[in-house]
Amino acid sequence: MIGRAWWGVLPLFAMCVWTLAFAQEPASVPDPGTSVAEVPVSPSEGTASAEPSEGSLHRELRTVEQDVNTVKERVFRSKATLQLLRELVLEGDTVGSRVVIFHENRMGPAYTLESIEYFLDGKSVLSRVDPEGSLDEEREILVLEQALPPGNHKVEVSFVLRGNGLGVFSYLTTYSFKVQSSYSFRVDEDHKTIVRVVAEERGGLLRTFVERPFVKYEETTEGKEDPE
Repeated sequence: MIGRAWWGVLPLFAMCVWTLAFAQEPASVPDPGTSVAEVPVSPSEGTASAEPSEGSLHRELRTVEQDVNTVKERVFRSKATLQLLRELVLEGDTVGSRVVIFHENRMGPAYTLESIEYFLDGKSVLSRVDPEGSLDEEREILVLEQALPPGNHKVEVSFVLRGNGLGVFSYLTTYSFKVQSSYSFRVDEDHKTIVRVVAEERGGLLRTFVERPFVKYEETTEGKEDPE
């Protein structure tokens, strides 16, 4: 009787022991024969911290761009400083060598001067625009007076003229054209060179309204005065 009861309890006891053993077994302990490096890792877990994010790349690019712009600005300032020093040295070495340029308007009332522009050795030194005609009232304008190194130099001029007519000549107001000219001159050491740029009209009945305006140059030189 007792033996039959034991055989009925034995399967139930074995089941309890198996359940307790399974509950105490670690769920994530690797096999003792497998090293840590051999444990498989999913691709997403292995590359998440190794590859930089898109935001960090954008920040690095902006930083590099800012550094480049800073270097460019420093180079530009350095060039401007060197140019200024160069001009100061040239002017300091050529105190007695100077140039004076005048603009003189001798055009008749049939023309209105709308703009003038002057260049010395390729550098703009004067630019004035007034379509209303106030430039005609200034018959003489001082364009430039400064020290120049001895040697050859070049002045370039550009005028914009507009016709000024009344009555039967009112059609002249539709004419607007540009007159350009250039002149080379020499500056000697310890001398002052004066260049007058004169805008005037050519004579002749056969010349058209556009062909009459022209530019001529009057150059004079003053030597260095001897000290008393």
